[in-house]
Amino acid sequence: MNRRDSLKLIGLAATTTALIDACKPGTKSNKETATDTTGRQPFEAERDKKLQDQKNFFDAQEMATITVLADIIIPKDERSGSATDAKVPEFIEFIVKDIPDHQVPMRGGLKWLDLQCLKRYGHSFIASSSQQQVEMVTAIAYPLKAKPDMHPGAVFFSRMRDLTATGFYTSKIGIEDIGYVGNAPGKWEGVPQDVLAQYNLADV
Repeated sequence: MNRRDSLKLIGLAATTTALIDACKPGTKSNKETATDTTGRQPFEAERDKKLQDQKNFFDAQEMATITVLADIIIPKDERSGSATDAKVPEFIEFIVKDIPDHQVPMRGGLKWLDLQCLKRYGHSFIASSSQQQVEMVTAIAYPLKAKPDMHPGAVFFSRMRDLTATGFYTSKIGIEDIGYVGNAPGKWEGVPQDVLAQYNLADV
């Protein structure tokens, strides 16, 4: 099973991250990118706006770490864009304000990750090389294989992966990647012949 196929399963189940430009001063924040109210009830749109207007929960370093992690989980490939192309970091920033139960586990997990990288490599996760980042993620990506001292990281990464998959596969890019087209209007071609025959109307 390739990574797209496996992530589709994770993403579908979840619905029932170097500093990047999004973290630099002067670039668009999640408040500017989550403004579509299509299909929203007025009270839902009002609540969303209140959450978007709140001060960001994650600081710049935390958002940068989330961005790297998200793109490790769902990188860009020949078929579709990456997690950041689908604005997954902005989604995660929004969702931790929408569902505050995510806040402590996410912040704690990000701090844990930086501490582990400091011990292993002498610097934070985002200051680590791409190889070191993948090595660190590999140590926590498989909960059943993770060493006991990596268990807190595995718990955090499972949450991060679920949020990333949820954000990606509920985005326009992710929906196109799945191939979901939604409801489509039917085409009326008249009453079926067998039904007409049943009521002796076939020759009418």
